[in-house]
Amino acid sequence: MAKNLVIVESPAKVKTVKKYLGKNYEVVASKGHVRDLPKSTMGIDVENDFEPKYITIRGKGETLSELKRLSKDADKVYLATDPDREGEAISWHLSQALNLEPKKQARITFNEITKTAVANSLKNSRDLDMDLVDAQQARRALDRLVGYGISPILWEKVKRGLSAGRVQSVALRMVCERDAQIDAFVPEEYWNLDAEVHIKGEKKVINARFYGTREDKIDIHTKEELDKILKDIDGKEMSIDSIKKTERIKKAPLPFVTSTLQQEASRVLNFSTQKTMRVAQTLYEGGYITYLRTDSIRVSDEAVASAKGFINEHYGPEYVSHVQSSASGKGKVQDAHEAIRPTDINVTPETMKTKLDRESFRLYQLIWKRFTASRMTNAKYDVTAINFAVNGYIFKATASKQTFDGFMSVYTPGDDEKEEKNNVVSNLTMDAVIEDVKYDGVQHFTQPPAHFTEASLVKAMEELGIGRPSTYSPTITTILARHYVRKEKKNILVTELGKVVNDIMVTAFPEIVDVQFTANVEAKLDGIEEGNTEWKEVLREFYPGLKESIDEARSKLERIKVKDEVSDVICEKCGRNMVIKFGPHGKFLACPGFPECRNTQSIIEKAGVKCPECGKELIIRKTKKGRRYYGCEGYPECNYMSWVKPSPADKKKAEKE
Repeated sequence: MAKNLVIVESPAKVKTVKKYLGKNYEVVASKGHVRDLPKSTMGIDVENDFEPKYITIRGKGETLSELKRLSKDADKVYLATDPDREGEAISWHLSQALNLEPKKQARITFNEITKTAVANSLKNSRDLDMDLVDAQQARRALDRLVGYGISPILWEKVKRGLSAGRVQSVALRMVCERDAQIDAFVPEEYWNLDAEVHIKGEKKVINARFYGTREDKIDIHTKEELDKILKDIDGKEMSIDSIKKTERIKKAPLPFVTSTLQQEASRVLNFSTQKTMRVAQTLYEGGYITYLRTDSIRVSDEAVASAKGFINEHYGPEYVSHVQSSASGKGKVQDAHEAIRPTDINVTPETMKTKLDRESFRLYQLIWKRFTASRMTNAKYDVTAINFAVNGYIFKATASKQTFDGFMSVYTPGDDEKEEKNNVVSNLTMDAVIEDVKYDGVQHFTQPPAHFTEASLVKAMEELGIGRPSTYSPTITTILARHYVRKEKKNILVTELGKVVNDIMVTAFPEIVDVQFTANVEAKLDGIEEGNTEWKEVLREFYPGLKESIDEARSKLERIKVKDEVSDVICEKCGRNMVIKFGPHGKFLACPGFPECRNTQSIIEKAGVKCPECGKELIIRKTKKGRRYYGCEGYPECNYMSWVKPSPADKKKAEKE
């Protein structure tokens, strides 16, 4: 029997951690939480100073029995759950459930699962941090008071199965307000006036845009204003008014934190926030990247030194940055964590291609490139700004030429990919002769704000201080699962049900959905973590106002009926237009004549690609756990299925056959 027991959260970590420890260590997994608040009741004793009532999670009895047996025989029990509030709370629950004596237990954390990190964690073992535990207890208690207090109001006034949450309700409000802004938006007309300038001796033209006069910028609002300017410059000679050359620096990006990883994975890989966190968790547990729930851009000295050596060897000394990454963050940053980076920069994406599945490889490659770029020098550009003058008006053109690629030899930021085609100029001088100019006025209309995507919603939540790295993905997942919002391509759009729920929350519980209030609660939780605030004091301040709002809502709110979305599918039994309903396994069609007509149909979503095997349509289906896959509509005659959408090449192949 090993003398020491190490308890981690995930079974996937067991093998990775075990290989770094000797035969004197037994490594086992708690498989997540072992104790929690009961699902059937609030679990917070309001009358007894908000004392939580923890119970063993159903199905965890066998795991706990095994952990008790192993811990009883061990000399020392190391609690090695994740390095955050929730992980600290899980360790505390394990300590309580296993009845561990303080002298027998020790808390260890590692930001990355590597031999050095695991060894250092054992050398630096500590007692449980009850401030971290209490911060997590306060979060859970607040969420229970809100969720279990307000949700019954929604059941009573709207329909059963709905939920309210301290963070999810604010996120829903943000989506509702953005959609309302879009609906209320009134486009305004404006015009761009472009000039195609032909320089004598130059093959390529220079594209310039109307600016105004030397003194003032002039915006063109109408066709009449455009025509007046065109009349003023018609037949007039254009000349070069000024040429200004400068150097522009494009700074290397910061390494990833949770929110920026979710945003970039959405933009580049088309991953949902949930998928990003699932794949990143696998990479962390495999020992390939550092901890994935972080808002710190700090990088360890060892990692910086390793990155410098790698970049110097593979790119050259001129590419090595000697400036530590820094950024001004809002609120408290958990600087005990690091930024998300590869555990070893020498493990390049090329070496991992055969070791990882496709999704894991793509995310690892993104993380590796971003971190490597963050430790490289800035890119440099020579920028030429040219002003053209014609009858008192100014047209502006800009040309830039990259003189040093720096970090961009590894990683291209998103905004660069969207840059318009750049002018190219050689040695343009003030005495250059303009041979010809062609003018083109183009009408435009101002555009409404963009709908939220998962990535932009995460960014907005982070900027407003709503939630923390561990809560962004679950929050979005929840409002999607409750059908308060829906996804259309990448856009998040509020549903009719979402509007009703938000209206109730804004009317009856304005403080709960107030962005500033929610951000202040997060600040108070940080205060608990820092040991400056007693956790139950936050609940004592919060609950009386919530209770008053709940009582008032119950007595004053009227019942609201949410209309189902009507489809164009006709019920073959009674002729009515079927409506879209939501069940445990997603959307389905139902006859609105229920209970007289009980007809239902599944909703078939076509993938727009032919089956590579038989040429019939592919259908998007879901497993019991909700994972999407592509199956042939000819099933069971054709049992083709794929987790990945077939490529156009596969489609053409199927069509030929």
